[in-house]
Amino acid sequence: MRVIAGTAGSLPLKAPQGLEIRPTTDKIKETLFNMLHWDLPGSVFVDLFSGSGAIGIEALSRGAAKAYFVDNSPRAVSCIQQNLEFTKMADRAVVLKQDACSALDGLRIGHRVAEADFIFMDPPYDCGHEKDVLSVLGIMPYVTENTVIIAEASLGTDFSYAGELGFSLIKEKRYRTNKHIFMKKGILV
Repeated sequence: MRVIAGTAGSLPLKAPQGLEIRPTTDKIKETLFNMLHWDLPGSVFVDLFSGSGAIGIEALSRGAAKAYFVDNSPRAVSCIQQNLEFTKMADRAVVLKQDACSALDGLRIGHRVAEADFIFMDPPYDCGHEKDVLSVLGIMPYVTENTVIIAEASLGTDFSYAGELGFSLIKEKRYRTNKHIFMKKGILV
């Protein structure tokens, strides 16, 4: 596992030991960031269920101004902090050891995020966490019509409820074993 491009391009990253981690493959990560790269410079990126922090670190490497990393595992948080130090990006990062929904409220109160440009979530597959997170995101003031929410999920994960929570699906990118769903707040016409 490595940083694909940007200021930390090609640097290796650690993965948390002993956890059920499914790191996003380099090929899928490269495809994802090729879709985002024009909008990353200067952005605020939130990486939920961070694991190793590879997605948020990739965003920082490609020009994001600030990244928030959220994971409730002490091993994952330690790994994220080590990876941020190694890539020399710790000064542009905030690491929160919390469950995703609690951390989202903390971003509003404790960290006073004005607007998140990208929110990426890669929860354990087929557990329903996406719906819980979207329910919270729907009421957060830092999630605007410009915020892009990306969910990595199994191919069979259904997002038909997104409209009921105030989100529109704007794109779906399918891979062999999983997919990325892109959403925005509001109803698109």
